[in-house]
Amino acid sequence: MAATTDGKRSDGAASGDGSGGDGSGAGFAPLAWGNLFAQSAEQIAVAAAPLVAVLAFDATVAETGSLQTGLTLPFLLLALPAGVLVDRLSRRRLMVGAEVLRFLSLAVILALFLTGDLTWPLLAVLGFVGVCGSVVFTVAAPAMVPELVPRAQLTVANSRIELARTAAFTAGPAVGGAVVGWAGGGAAFALATLLAGLAVGALCRLPETGAPSGPRRRIFQDLREGAGFVFRHRLLMPVFVTQFVFGTALYMILAVFVPYAVRHLGMSATGTGLTLAMLGAGMVLGALLAPRIMRLLPFGRVVAVGPVSGLAASVLLASTIWSGAGWVAALAFFLLGAGPILWIISTTTLRQAVTPARLLGRASALNVLAFGARPIGAGLGALVGGLYGVEACLMATVAIFAAQAAIILASPVVGLPAQPGPVADPVADPVAETG
Repeated sequence: MAATTDGKRSDGAASGDGSGGDGSGAGFAPLAWGNLFAQSAEQIAVAAAPLVAVLAFDATVAETGSLQTGLTLPFLLLALPAGVLVDRLSRRRLMVGAEVLRFLSLAVILALFLTGDLTWPLLAVLGFVGVCGSVVFTVAAPAMVPELVPRAQLTVANSRIELARTAAFTAGPAVGGAVVGWAGGGAAFALATLLAGLAVGALCRLPETGAPSGPRRRIFQDLREGAGFVFRHRLLMPVFVTQFVFGTALYMILAVFVPYAVRHLGMSATGTGLTLAMLGAGMVLGALLAPRIMRLLPFGRVVAVGPVSGLAASVLLASTIWSGAGWVAALAFFLLGAGPILWIISTTTLRQAVTPARLLGRASALNVLAFGARPIGAGLGALVGGLYGVEACLMATVAIFAAQAAIILASPVVGLPAQPGPVADPVADPVAETG
């Protein structure tokens, strides 16, 4: 059993966790269940909040826009500081504390709703507080996985994490909307609060792995060290850039697809919804098949599947400009889900494998920060679609998807035959290569 230069076990497994070959040992199971409950609570609450704002408070477009901003802004503001905390403090305690924060925010929303004292500004503020907990949880979870399972089981563990997230992402908004419609906003927030409470209970069963070791500096120095490690790394840098460009192109499509589907493809509201649902269906299937695919293909080729799948999907979607075939659009959205979920699982495993334990939180935070591509892509879609038409926007996404595929295919990542082994800590060993 080798050790990393910061004193952590190189296989990343917590002592005595009992992890089995499926990555579901005693140490990992509480994280898997906690993740499922936490992600479900978040998605149901995010879906219910704007519906309640409109139905209960007659919120305007500007007010619901402000609410949505409050529910996404913490990912941009807090991701990097959260990464520093994850690398300085007990990850178990941070995750429990983050989920308690989400639980309390939902409980207060529920109490105010039941007493008739809830307003949309209070909903926005309390929603913002809850999402702050979500940011810390999102950064800490992948950083903790290597402490709970052996290195050889990282792919299986990450697949389980992503499958839960994907299931929540796919079903959560539908469940939240349905509960609001059938039983009212109070019932939706009660369900989200219950799930957040279950997440707290599961996370409290996590083993205490201790705080990562390493030099303590000022926060800015820690941020610079984490960013420098990722941006100078020959494997992690192209992954970050590819992910950012991919997110930009994907959200350009999502920004314009609904009016395009209705007006150009002649789809009904139901048909449009089912087509968009193929994105989630592809993600679920990809997450289920990921461990098997990663056993059959070289590691680097699995990483390349997502960007290439995205390019193929964009070409298919652009072809509907001439064919008008709705089923082709549905296939495109399926590919946009199935391929990229393999990307998420494989690149998360890559990041965990090559990043020293004391830097995992900051590396994970930079991955979360790449979510900033979402509003950029949506804005570009609205701009290009408004000025030049939806068709021009779809053609532009083909070029952008081609760029992200070219970036990753030209990188050394695709040449990796297997999951990389641990690297020396550059602080402890200044001459060590970061690749």
